[in-house]
Amino acid sequence: MVRAAVVAGFVLALAASCQAQEHQHGNSEKLGTVHFATSCNEVAQKEFNRAVALLHSFQFSRAIEGFNAVLGEDATCGIAYWGTALSDWSNPFAPGMKDKSQLQAGRESAERGKTVGAKTERERAYLGAVGKLYSDYEGTPQRARLIAYRDAMGEVAAKYPEDHEAQIFYALAIAASEDPADKTYAGRLKAGAILEKLFEQEPAHPGLAHYIIHTYDVAALAGRALVAARRYSEIAPDAPHALHMPSHTFTRTGYWQDSIDSNIAAAAAARREGQTAEELHASDYEIYAYLQTGQDDAARRIVDSLPEIASRFDPKAVISGAGSPSTGYFALAAIPARYALERREWKQAAQLTQLETPFPHTEAMTWFARGLGAGQLGQAQAARESVAALKQIRERLFKVGENYWAQQVEIQELEVGAWAALAEGKKEEALRQMKSAAGLEDGTEKSAVTPGPLAPARELLGEMLLEMKEPAQALEQFEATLTKEPGRLRALYGAGRAAQLSGRREASQKYFGELLKVCGRADKPGRAEILEAQRAISQK
Repeated sequence: MVRAAVVAGFVLALAASCQAQEHQHGNSEKLGTVHFATSCNEVAQKEFNRAVALLHSFQFSRAIEGFNAVLGEDATCGIAYWGTALSDWSNPFAPGMKDKSQLQAGRESAERGKTVGAKTERERAYLGAVGKLYSDYEGTPQRARLIAYRDAMGEVAAKYPEDHEAQIFYALAIAASEDPADKTYAGRLKAGAILEKLFEQEPAHPGLAHYIIHTYDVAALAGRALVAARRYSEIAPDAPHALHMPSHTFTRTGYWQDSIDSNIAAAAAARREGQTAEELHASDYEIYAYLQTGQDDAARRIVDSLPEIASRFDPKAVISGAGSPSTGYFALAAIPARYALERREWKQAAQLTQLETPFPHTEAMTWFARGLGAGQLGQAQAARESVAALKQIRERLFKVGENYWAQQVEIQELEVGAWAALAEGKKEEALRQMKSAAGLEDGTEKSAVTPGPLAPARELLGEMLLEMKEPAQALEQFEATLTKEPGRLRALYGAGRAAQLSGRREASQKYFGELLKVCGRADKPGRAEILEAQRAISQK
C-alpha cells in the first residue's frame, strides 16, 4: 500500500510537470524537453525544468542561476539545492581531482537542501545521493565518493522506476565512473541500454542524446552513438556543448568534416556565451579534424588565433560551461603540439614554448612534443631532457593521486625514451620501450578532454619499424591504430607505405585510396604523404 501511494503520488506530480515548457521560451531559447517532477509551485516548476535542461547540457553556471531562480519563486523548494550541488560537481567525465572551491560549494549546497528540507521522500533521496559526492571530501578518495553517488542513484532509480530523470542520472553516474581499464565496457553497455530505451520515448531530451555520446565514446562502441550525435545539436542548439558533443562520435568514427562543422558552430557559440575553455576545447577537436584531412591552412589559422583566445581565458572561472580551467590549458598546449607533430615538423615541435599551468599533465604534452621532435631529429640529449621532465611530472601526478594522468604521462615518457634510444643507436631498447608504451595505451582509454593522443603509440611503433626496415611488422601496427583511430592520415599513409614495401600491392592501393578519400578537401598541392598516395594510385 505504501509503495502504491508513493508511485501514485509520483505519477500525479509527473502529470503536472508535463505541462512544463519544452524550453522553447518566449525568447526562443532551445534547450530540449525536460520534465523533472517536483513538489515546488507551478512557476518554480517551469524554472526547474529549464535549469535541469541546462544541467543536462553541462551549462553549469547557467544551471546554477536557474536553480537560484527556482528558489526565488519558491523558497521552500529544497530540491533546487540538489541541482546546484550537482552543477557544482561540473563535468563528470573530466578526469582529475575536483577543485576544493567547488567541493566546498557543492557540500554547502547539499547541506542547505537538507536544512530547507524536501517535501517528498523522492526529493530527499536525490539530495541524499548528491551529498555522497562531497561527504568527507577531505579524507575520502574522489573515486570512492563517485562510486557511492552512483550506488545511491541506483537506489533512487530502483525505488522510482517511473522516474525517467532518476534512470538518466543513474546511467550518467555509471558511465562517468567506468574504469578506463575495463575493456569489457560492462558499465558503458549497461548505461547505454538504459539511455537508448528512454531516448526512444523522449527523443527531444538533451541529456539522453548527450550521455549516449559520452557513454559510447570509445572506438569499439562509437558507432552506436551516431543517431544521438546527429540529433543532439538539433535538440539543444542554444547550448554550446550540444553543438560540440557530436564531434566526439564523429572523431571516433572518422567523420572528419562533420566534426569540423560541429566545432566551428560550437566554438562560435561558446565565444558568444563567454565560455572560453569550451571554445578552446572545440578548437582542439576542430584542428585535429583539419589535420587528419590535410587542411593545414585552416589548422594554422586556429594556431594563430590562440593568443587572442588565451587573452580572454580566465582560469579562475572554475564553474562555467562544460569546459573547466584544465580543459582550457589542455587545449592551449595540445593545439600547437598537434600542428607540429601531425605535419612532421620536427624542428617546430622541438622548439615549442613551455606553458606553465597548475595542471602538470597539460605541461607534459609540450615536453612530449619537444622530446619526440628532438628524437626524430637525432638530438638524443634534448630528447633525454624531455624524458627527465616527463618522469618528474609523472611522479608529481602520482603523489597527488592523479593516477589516470600519471599513466598517460608514463606512456609519453616511454615513447620519447624510445625515440631517444633510437637516436643513440640502441634499436632493441627503442623497440622494447615503444612496445611497452603501446601495451599501456591499449589498456586505457583517452579522456573526453582530447580527440586523441598527440601521436598514437602503435602508430609511432609502426613508424619506428619502418625505419628499421620491417614493413610487414609495421603494417600490423598501422592497422591496429586504424582499428582504434579510424581515418587517421598518418596511420593510413603508414599502412599504405608499409604494404607497398612489403609487396602487398592490393593493400597498399586500398590504404592510399582511403587516404585520398579522407583528404578530399586537402590543401593543394598538399602534404608529401598525399602526393605520394596520388602517385601510387596513378600507377595501377
